[in-house]
Amino acid sequence: MTAPFFLQETNDQKLFNIASELLNTEKAYVTRLKLLDQEFYAKLMEEANKGTFPVDVVKNIFSNISSITTFHRDFLLPDLEKRMGEWASTPRIGDILQKLTPFLKMYAEYVKNFDKAMELLKHWTDRSPQFKAIIQDIQSQEACGSLTLQHHMLEPVQRVPRYEMLLKDYLKKLPQDDPDRRDAEKSLEIIATAATHSNSAIRKSENLKKLMEIYEMLGEEEDIVHASNEFIKEGNLLKLAARNASAMERHLFLFNNMLLYCVPKFSLGGPKYTVRTRIGIDGMTVRESNNEDYPFTFQVSGKERTLELQASSEQDKAGWIKAIQETIDIFNQKNESFKNALKDVEEVSVSKAELGKRAPRWIRDNEVTMCMKCKEPFNAITRRRHHCRACGYVVCWKCSDNKVALEYDANKLNKVCKDCYAILKGESVTEGKKKGILEIEAGQFTDSSIMCGFLQYSERSKPWQKVWCVIPETECLVLYLYGAPQDVKAQSTIPLLGYTVEDSARPADPPATFRLSQSKSVHGFAADSEELKLRWLKVIRVAVCWIFLHGNCCCVVHKIQTLPSDLQAKSRKDNVETFCAG
Repeated sequence: MTAPFFLQETNDQKLFNIASELLNTEKAYVTRLKLLDQEFYAKLMEEANKGTFPVDVVKNIFSNISSITTFHRDFLLPDLEKRMGEWASTPRIGDILQKLTPFLKMYAEYVKNFDKAMELLKHWTDRSPQFKAIIQDIQSQEACGSLTLQHHMLEPVQRVPRYEMLLKDYLKKLPQDDPDRRDAEKSLEIIATAATHSNSAIRKSENLKKLMEIYEMLGEEEDIVHASNEFIKEGNLLKLAARNASAMERHLFLFNNMLLYCVPKFSLGGPKYTVRTRIGIDGMTVRESNNEDYPFTFQVSGKERTLELQASSEQDKAGWIKAIQETIDIFNQKNESFKNALKDVEEVSVSKAELGKRAPRWIRDNEVTMCMKCKEPFNAITRRRHHCRACGYVVCWKCSDNKVALEYDANKLNKVCKDCYAILKGESVTEGKKKGILEIEAGQFTDSSIMCGFLQYSERSKPWQKVWCVIPETECLVLYLYGAPQDVKAQSTIPLLGYTVEDSARPADPPATFRLSQSKSVHGFAADSEELKLRWLKVIRVAVCWIFLHGNCCCVVHKIQTLPSDLQAKSRKDNVETFCAG
């Protein structure tokens, strides 16, 4: 795109160029999103539906890529194209990018799932020849540009930081009194926060790629490809023998939790190594050593082995000592946080001081569908429900495989969950992972929701199942699906933007049925009554349809969240009817 003739090489020209770059990169991005959604995802799903490999595997790999594609293809890109066509009269992009900010939720879900997606992709590429063949066939096409699926899947992760960079550049050139400054600054503030998470995912993906390379160097024999393993440093060193003082060539791989001491082996296809010793960082020390015959030496001592190593120079030695010592320090700091985790344990239904001294209120079996500790789903055979006798949580057998004497039960031995066992025994509580996008307790949303309740749910042609549905006040464009009202993690979420609402029943549908459909994704719901169905439809149509009528998704949030206070007091059902009618 060329600038209008009336624009000179001025600040106006620079602003136009930035806006043009935004549009051009958005076009290229939408093309790659279509490749992911309509080629990789669609063809793998087509094969999965034949039973070749699990459908859920494909869904978990591609997460919500269809929703992301729909938003950019049908909303953001057309808005940018229209704006650039009328730039002479409306030279601004801040208001356009503000439309993006409510939908960063979709990116948060995709980014959070990225590590799991990469692991699943590797696992099923190795396990299923058909899975691998489909991917390789698409990768060989010209549209892929000789790039792998992993590379294309990184595009959504990288896109948000790209918006941040362009907005910063735009604001530098934008005059302080420009009408677009306020919108642009507000957009940057929200996008910058989301970009932090994306940048973290980019680093993780690069780390995962490096782990894969090392895995291949080690003959695919060492189990190191895991999101918890972080590559730090590698290099050639000489190992000094204790008996004859000879020096042997060795190769070291340093990770956040271990040091791999390797021996080079002959190979025509790039460097290959055999692991001689795996030394854990826990308990490791590193120090300089004085050896008159061999300069630049240092000693690494771990629980498994002590090594005296020779670097190639003083700088190389200092680099290794610094890297190993920093890794040890970080590891020890994390261990210390584990010891202090007892102070932060707030998950018990009785206070820590009363734990074991007072009988807890048991969470009812039908209020949860998954273990409230490890979040694995319950079933009738291998993962049945058990109650922790100390806190009352419903947990699986793995998380309740401990017994401790409880004072309230005459000091008899009772089954308790692993966290309560640690507290009652005065041991450390292992720090859990940071909560994911789905790991929000249903109870938190239920207390402040626009609409919540049980519905029957079916995706595509799967059997109907009962789910607890919630549209939160704070995220009124997203429908959360839980197995039960007290579940600590949602089964899935549906960003409502762009979905079509179908109210017509099909022959095999139960009564009071409606559907949400978008591209190849179809979600069926059935309420207990026609009246309840109509209430749900009113709420969902506000989120689904408002963007089509007004072109601004922020209006949805405003319309739902600015109800008169007197209407909020009496009944949520009345509130829904009121704001939908308005």
